[in-house]
Amino acid sequence: MEGSRKILVKSTNPVEFFGVNNTNLKYLRKCFPQLIIASRGNTLTLSGDNIIIDQFEYKIGLLLKHLEKYKTLSENNIDNLMLDDGASLVGEEKNSDVILHGNGGSKIRARTINQKKLVSAIEKHDMVFAVGPAGTGKTYTAVALAVKALKAKEVKRIVLTRPAVEAGENLGFLPGDLKEKLDPYLMPLYDALRDMIPAEKLEEMLQYGVIEIAPLAFMRGRTLDKAFVILDEGQNTTMMQMKMFLTRMGTTAKFIITGDMSQIDLPSRQKSGLSFALDTLKDVKEIGVIRLDKNDVVRNKLVTKIIEAYEKHDSALNK
Repeated sequence: MEGSRKILVKSTNPVEFFGVNNTNLKYLRKCFPQLIIASRGNTLTLSGDNIIIDQFEYKIGLLLKHLEKYKTLSENNIDNLMLDDGASLVGEEKNSDVILHGNGGSKIRARTINQKKLVSAIEKHDMVFAVGPAGTGKTYTAVALAVKALKAKEVKRIVLTRPAVEAGENLGFLPGDLKEKLDPYLMPLYDALRDMIPAEKLEEMLQYGVIEIAPLAFMRGRTLDKAFVILDEGQNTTMMQMKMFLTRMGTTAKFIITGDMSQIDLPSRQKSGLSFALDTLKDVKEIGVIRLDKNDVVRNKLVTKIIEAYEKHDSALNK
C-alpha cells in the first residue's frame, strides 16, 4: 500500500547526518531506490510502499544511534547498518551471536551468516576448515572461539600456529633471533588476542604456555590434547605439512584450519596442503567445512571491491 510520511531527524546536526553536500542522503537514496526521499532542514519526507517506509524509518533510527554513539557517519557505516544484522553495530545484537566479551566489555560476535556457521560448526565438529578471502573474519572468529573455550575451561590451552612461508619477503634479513624474526609474522594472532584478553593476563598466559604461538614446524612430533588449536594461513602449507598438523590431534582437542586460496605464497610447482586436504577429506562427515566469501568481508567496503576486481581478473585469465 502506497503512502507518505515525515521523519524528523532530531538530536543531531543535520549536516552531520546527511553529510556534506548531502552525500549520505544521496547514498541512502541508492539504498532505497523504491522510495522518493526529499529533505528540508532536519525533516525527511518519504513516499512509497508503507512496508518499505517502515524499514527505512527503522534504519534511520539505527543511523542516528550510531551517529550519537560514535560521532561519525560514513558510507561504510551506512553499508554495514543496512545489513540484516545492522542493529548489532549499535548494541542491539542477539545474545546468541555474542562469542565472548573482550577487553573493556566489548562484545565479540559473529557478524555474518558464514561466521555464525563457523561458530555452529565448531560446536558440532572437533575439526573445522574455514576458507575464504581476506577480511572475512576467519582468524579473528577462530581466535575468539578458542578464548571462549579456554575461559569456559573446555580446554586447558590454546595453540596458534602458522607456516613460516615468506610472502614475497625474506625472514632471514629481519633482525634478531628466530622468535624475534617470527613474531612480526604472527602479529595477526597477537592482535586478535589483545582484543580479547587484558595485556597483563595475556603476557602471563604466553609466559606459562597457556597460550602458545609458534611456527608450524614446531608442531612436528607432538600430540596436541586438551587444547584448542588454530592453524592460520593454511593455504601456505605443503601437503606433508598439512598431514603432519592434522595428525597431531589428541583425543580431546578442537582444531580450526583457516586459509585463503587466493593468497598462496608457495613455489608455483608446489600444491597447497589446504587445497589437497579439502579435496582428500571431503567425504569425512566428522570434519566441518565453512566457505566464506566477499559477502562476509567486515573490513572497509573497499576490500569487497578489491576482491571482486581480482576475481574478475582471474576469471578472465582462466577463460
